[in-house]
Amino acid sequence: MSTAQSAPRTALVVVAHPDDADFSCGGTLAAWAAEGWEITLVVCTDGSGGGPDDATDVGPAARRQISEIRKAEQRAAAQILGLKEVVFLDYPDGMLQPTLELRRDIVRQIRRIRAQRVICQSPDRVWAPQYSIPRFHPDHLAAANATLAAVYPAAQNGWDFPELLAEGYPPSKVREIYISGAPVLNYAVDISATIEQKLAALRCHVSQLGTDQTEIAVMVRRWAAERGQEFGLELAEVFHRVVNGE
Repeated sequence: MSTAQSAPRTALVVVAHPDDADFSCGGTLAAWAAEGWEITLVVCTDGSGGGPDDATDVGPAARRQISEIRKAEQRAAAQILGLKEVVFLDYPDGMLQPTLELRRDIVRQIRRIRAQRVICQSPDRVWAPQYSIPRFHPDHLAAANATLAAVYPAAQNGWDFPELLAEGYPPSKVREIYISGAPVLNYAVDISATIEQKLAALRCHVSQLGTDQTEIAVMVRRWAAERGQEFGLELAEVFHRVVNGE
């Protein structure tokens, strides 16, 4: 067997917060994992801003506590979906910016696992049929911008971040990019067989979604049905998919 044939199929998912991936692409990740893909989830922030909106104790100790809770919830959700690992970059929640530092950290992860596929959030707001306030959190936009800049050209160009060469991470080209929540959606993944895993993963996020997620499950199923209808699928997650080099 050749090296190319024996190399693992690797995918990297980059999101801003714990639970972002489970909402946007949990069914897809479970489907890919079942096909044998080794999937790494990168969470850019520490999740420390995810406490109650009306909290008055928002000091360092409270932020550490919610961060630890959300990280544990995300690790549990990742295990349900069949992911290989979760990496937290630990940028402060609510303050993420598409800096060169963040771009370099994402490039490092792309090169480390030799990612063939990358999923990220949309760097662009969508206004039709109605603007969704939570979907376009500033952290989401920042994570998306940094990820796309990391994919091209930085990850595949040894002249970008030469310090990564010294760390042992040579250039690595991502072949496919999947952008969730994009203005133009051209690709669907059938999640009929993995919707229950997606819902189970979401149930791990008690700190954000509570223990009774009956209404959330109804909403997630409705979204999946609506998104699948256009592509002739019962339940789907949809993306803007692009092949790097085409």
